[in-house]
Amino acid sequence: MTERVEDTVVRPAAAAGRPAGAPSAPSASGSVPPAVPGGVPGPGAARGRTPRRARLRLTRVDPWSVMKTSFLLSIAFAVVTVVSVAMVWQVLGAAGVWDSINSTIQEGIGGEDVASFRIEDYVGTSRVLGFTMLVAAIDVVLITAAATLVAFLYNMSAALLGGIEITLAEDA
Repeated sequence: MTERVEDTVVRPAAAAGRPAGAPSAPSASGSVPPAVPGGVPGPGAARGRTPRRARLRLTRVDPWSVMKTSFLLSIAFAVVTVVSVAMVWQVLGAAGVWDSINSTIQEGIGGEDVASFRIEDYVGTSRVLGFTMLVAAIDVVLITAAATLVAFLYNMSAALLGGIEITLAEDA
């Protein structure tokens, strides 16, 4: 069970000829007076009061905007994935990992057939980047579809249950 807290919003009382909530007129010194007549704190007395709170309920998410946003974010994720795989592959090549693997296999197995063995022929940069791009393209489609489906499911559950309740507060 959730406990509901009643929020109180303090509004300044209406001064003569001025509607409630309108800014008060500056004093002779040019600053806003700290309080409105009647003892209610005005805009200048923000230091002494507690922050205001607003309770909102998220009842609907637009699936079209979710789809557009998730598509752009998944494209960015795909670009980051391809660039990071390319960088890792270049670092492994510069560190001599491929030469080390080739020499280890040639020493371990031996023979003339293994003398021409190169690991780069099987897991070369072009093959790995091609596979990474294929996976990234599939991820773009899947992430976009999944996010859109989640938006539809959230809208259906929010219609039944009321959505997510959010409390917003001012900075102190």
